[in-house]
Amino acid sequence: MENGTVYDTLLRAYELLSKDEWKDRFSQIPDKTFYLLQSCIRSVTPPPRLTVSEWADKNRILPDTSPEPGQWRTDRTLYLKAIMDACSDPHIRRVVMMFCVQVGKSEVLNNVAGYFIDQDPSPMMMIQPSEGKAMDYSKERIAPMINDCPTLQAKIKAPKGRDSGNTIMSKEFPGGRLALVGAESPKGLASRPVRIVLADELDRFPLSAGTEGAPLALAEKRTSNFWNKLIFISSTPTNKGKSAIESEYEQSTKEQWCVPCPSCGELQPFEWGRLIFDSVEMACRKCGALHSEFEWKSKPGKWIAQAKHPTTRGFHLNAMASPWLSWDELIAEFRDANEKGPEVLKTFINTRLAETWEEKGESLDEDVLDARRHYYNCDVPAEVLMITAGVDVQEDRLELEVVGWGYGAESWGIQYVVIPGDPHKAAVWESLDEYLQTVYRCADGRILPISCTCVDSGYATTDVYSFCRKRFARYIFAIKGQGGPGLPEVGPYRRQGKNKNVAVFPVGTDSSKDTFSSRLKIEAEGGGFCHWPRESELSTGELRGYGADYFKGLMAEKRVERRVQGRIYHTWVKRSSHARNEALDCRVYASAALRILNPKWEEIGKSRNDRAQEQTRMNRRKRRRTISSGVSV
Repeated sequence: MENGTVYDTLLRAYELLSKDEWKDRFSQIPDKTFYLLQSCIRSVTPPPRLTVSEWADKNRILPDTSPEPGQWRTDRTLYLKAIMDACSDPHIRRVVMMFCVQVGKSEVLNNVAGYFIDQDPSPMMMIQPSEGKAMDYSKERIAPMINDCPTLQAKIKAPKGRDSGNTIMSKEFPGGRLALVGAESPKGLASRPVRIVLADELDRFPLSAGTEGAPLALAEKRTSNFWNKLIFISSTPTNKGKSAIESEYEQSTKEQWCVPCPSCGELQPFEWGRLIFDSVEMACRKCGALHSEFEWKSKPGKWIAQAKHPTTRGFHLNAMASPWLSWDELIAEFRDANEKGPEVLKTFINTRLAETWEEKGESLDEDVLDARRHYYNCDVPAEVLMITAGVDVQEDRLELEVVGWGYGAESWGIQYVVIPGDPHKAAVWESLDEYLQTVYRCADGRILPISCTCVDSGYATTDVYSFCRKRFARYIFAIKGQGGPGLPEVGPYRRQGKNKNVAVFPVGTDSSKDTFSSRLKIEAEGGGFCHWPRESELSTGELRGYGADYFKGLMAEKRVERRVQGRIYHTWVKRSSHARNEALDCRVYASAALRILNPKWEEIGKSRNDRAQEQTRMNRRKRRRTISSGVSV
């Protein structure tokens, strides 16, 4: 433990001996002896004690890619000062940031890492949700910070030689090392003792690192030998009841950034519910006075704790406090998200307001499904802009759903097909290939093909790979369903197969079913709303396939609660062992195909309107030519 008296004495001696006039006072001492004394004092004197914010103001240089490149200024974002300084407070062992995006959260992480590299060298570990994210963060954040800060450059060698100690995933410096690891890697999390743990985007961590347990818990065990350890955790929240950062925040001082009312002086946080959209003003929660964004932000703020905790400080902040986002922009973004449906609105709630999203409903309801059925009076409604398909593979058949999509992922069931046959035989795949080449006529005359297809590779994997590999150019992809919380609906593809020549996309089935369930709760037609036809046939005479068995398949699973490592999460399970869930899986796979395409609806809609207008003009010209030739029409 640092001895304050000895520290201050050494620091004072170093400062005095560094001044030229003191050499005159010791004129009787030979020069060599004096300089030797000066050098000895310098070698044992610690650097001046700084807080993290003081260190950042003095040393951090933001790169050109930053919104405000150049010298770091804590006074630009005063709400970050207390958070940074808590990390250099010897009494604090845990700091929690439940923050929105674009308010400087990542820069706090960087400043804390830089501070301990330069001022208080220690073994550190920075955890990102995945190894890929850790590599990206190292390249895009850590490396530029080191290159732009002379004090860090002096501590960490350039990544030239094999023994430089500076690699993408490890930065060595005198007195310590910064290791960057992915939360899915038990080996990286349990590799060696560390004093400082920096966990970024906690809610995106998997529940378990392999089979070893919760990633953060594994990392914390590495700090048990250090009396002065620090656990720094930051994240935007996710779903209510299973958000890890929300749980961490609830077990802290629960501090909110509060600003005084320009009228009555009452300190209060920025709250979305008190924002008046039309006038772009926030109402005071005490006196009710309305004031503009500039008036609220021009007053100095402070963190106010809602609870007491001796060693853990927690902070919550939403985007209304951001100096880079105006309230006008946030209102426009909210309105757009509200129109596009629950998935986009959830993203706004999580990333802009830093609040958890509360899911509606725990299971699919037959009455809800029946209310989605109506007569199309056409094969494909005019609102459909794109068509995808999902294929489920069983031991004696393939099941296929064709789904039409419009603005905001509004969906229309088009056709559900069962192709009997052994998937190990070529005939069944030839039939599937024929179906996937079908084109559908829209009510406005457009002809739409199937733009993308996802085929489940859980059964007859080799046959699925062979079929999809040859049709990659037609956007027919193999997928691999992955159960478990926190997984994205669709992840980046990986090369699989014997020769690694098949693109296979991982699909988070629980996340996808959560999304589908939330869409079924939407009551008004528009973004996310699901339609199914009442017609039993297409105009070609082919059956649509949306009978009672199909809707039983959609309701074959229910959402249940599980608890792992003290954290609550939800998963989907069959209602009974004999329930057939292929219809639900096919809809999930068709939705995954849409995710892969990631369409820009506005551009597609504009293109459709342009074609429709051109077709109208052509019809008019044709009519004029016909009339002028004297032919009756």
